[in-house]
Amino acid sequence: MAEPSEFMNVRRRFKTNIEEDVDEQGSAPDEAVDVKASSRINRHSVFWILASLALTYYLDFFSVLLNHSDIHSWWLCVALLLLAVCVCLALFCMLYLEWFRGIKQYDQEYPAVPALTTAAFIAASCSLNIALWPVWSFFTPVILFTQFMGVVMLISLLG
Repeated sequence: MAEPSEFMNVRRRFKTNIEEDVDEQGSAPDEAVDVKASSRINRHSVFWILASLALTYYLDFFSVLLNHSDIHSWWLCVALLLLAVCVCLALFCMLYLEWFRGIKQYDQEYPAVPALTTAAFIAASCSLNIALWPVWSFFTPVILFTQFMGVVMLISLLG
């Protein structure tokens, strides 16, 4: 069974009233816990970035994308178009809504944008899998997922 201090930590985490939280901290100063800020560079990020770079190098990823004759070019074009839609929607949210308009909670102001971006990305990933299946067969989803995670971790290091 959990100790009472653990229950207090869980209870404190879900409080919505700030005044009660301040009063509780004032009455029990010895229970204060220092929260350590997480570093951007960690083993998880480094693993995915290195795995993505290794796959890109050993599979000659970009050369295969440009020159391989077995790739379904129509599906590749659809995937690239949908990825461009995702990037445009992300830039719309980051540049226009946050910087120019000053809207921090753009998902509340424009609730369709995250849904459209998610749908476009899922369709793009399915299209990429279909386009590249003749090249790498059942390894295609694993390769594309590793590349995706590498890009996400690289972007998280930048921002």
